[in-house]
Amino acid sequence: MTVLELRQTSKTYGAGPTEVPALRHVDLSVDEGELVAVMGPSGSGKSTLLTIAGSLEEPTSGEVLVCGRALSGMSRNERSRLRRRVIGYVFQDFNLLAGLTAVENVSLPVELDGTSIKAARDLGMRALDELGLADRATRFPDELSGGERQRVAIARAVVGDRQLLLADEPSGALDSNNGDAVMRLIRSACQRGVAGVVVTHDAQLASWADRVVFLRDGRIVDQTLPPAGPESLLAPSGNP
Repeated sequence: MTVLELRQTSKTYGAGPTEVPALRHVDLSVDEGELVAVMGPSGSGKSTLLTIAGSLEEPTSGEVLVCGRALSGMSRNERSRLRRRVIGYVFQDFNLLAGLTAVENVSLPVELDGTSIKAARDLGMRALDELGLADRATRFPDELSGGERQRVAIARAVVGDRQLLLADEPSGALDSNNGDAVMRLIRSACQRGVAGVVVTHDAQLASWADRVVFLRDGRIVDQTLPPAGPESLLAPSGNP
């Protein structure tokens, strides 16, 4: 099943002499279980593509469908429900709630969707443990390092039964080991059937993807297989 589809999607900021085209007639489909990496130079439209795919912005023209439903036909409440139940989003600035602990931040979307507090916290702890953060679960965001906050944001995006995961530079504040741990968690979510779109400038992290999409000046200029398949990275270090 196709989870995300962009059809001739364009986005323009400003008007007249200040007009800036961020996306130009983009066609992109991502199926369940597929991980797509989006690469391109600064200003190529990568982050705009994610915000439009996640219903955080509306395109100037074209159509966006999530799980077969057109975003343009949804009310504001329906879009909010979609983001809470279906879409996991990892922002560059993390967007953690300062008054909640790490595990409370991770489990909050699941709680809001009706899961009991205990069950949601169990899911949150499991996601934090996968990222080596079980011992930081009761810390507040301002007690965590930048890399730890990044991993908490990743855990929040993958917890529960999301169908679409959108991540903007998810390893930007991490060293290579923690970056691989993050991509392993994202890849694991895709193996459960989640469709993933990850913006990254790191070719090593893009090698976890099934497909790499290259943007330039708001257009998709190429799509290719990653230089090394993700299967080669799924084995623990030192194993074949």
